[in-house]
Amino acid sequence: MNTLVSTLDSSRPMNGMSSRRVWAAYVEEARSECLRYLRNPGFLLPTLLFPSVFYLMFGIFLGHANGPDAPRYLLASYGTFGVMAPGLFGFGVSLALERDTGLLTLKRALPMPAGAYLLGKMIMAMMVAAIVAMLLLSMATFLAHASLSFSQMLSLFGTDLFGVLPFCGLGLLLGTLIKGQGAPGLVNMIYLPMAFLSGLWFPLSMMPALIQQLAPVWPSYHLNQLALSAVGLGQTAVWPHVLVLCAYTVAFVWWAARRLRRYG
Repeated sequence: MNTLVSTLDSSRPMNGMSSRRVWAAYVEEARSECLRYLRNPGFLLPTLLFPSVFYLMFGIFLGHANGPDAPRYLLASYGTFGVMAPGLFGFGVSLALERDTGLLTLKRALPMPAGAYLLGKMIMAMMVAAIVAMLLLSMATFLAHASLSFSQMLSLFGTDLFGVLPFCGLGLLLGTLIKGQGAPGLVNMIYLPMAFLSGLWFPLSMMPALIQQLAPVWPSYHLNQLALSAVGLGQTAVWPHVLVLCAYTVAFVWWAARRLRRYG
């Protein structure tokens, strides 16, 4: 079976297509991916509702009872939790299903530019992450009355927007490892424990020492540290976490490309 690896190679020529048509093909693929997921309530509603409901319960109803910084702390944590899902499910589950059903093979047979398939899914994941971030920021501002400056809100929005990319890479890798039918359950078995072990639901200081020591293993931990820094609650330098997330993204994509080259 033809693999997706060639879509990572932007050097493939598009014979007979002008640069304008190539650009239009990129735009059309991104548009179709976004519309496809926006029209899929099974994907969109859980992705938007889970972090929103958790923040409503713990960041708004119970937030100020845990201290004045609790709404901001939980905004960062549940924002990280929320933006993990578009990457993991938008790439992992959909790629596994599209490999099984042959849709991936069909897309590669279309006169579509190299990389348009992956770029379309990446834009879709970033768009959903932006919706999650704006929804949580609105709740924090108007319901929780969290003390956030405009620069902090902008910084958190940017962190969540680009923070989805490592999970796109992880989702891409998972899509090469699992079959379509069992993909949702298996992705959830990674998504939820990783969120818990990264301190997104409870502060790491409340967890056993072993969990605290292993937390930096997870990319969600590093994204959460960046989110906490964005809202003024960070206790560590920013750039080490950025570099770790970039390394995770490159490693996941490289591993996924290698598997696709070998197994299709």
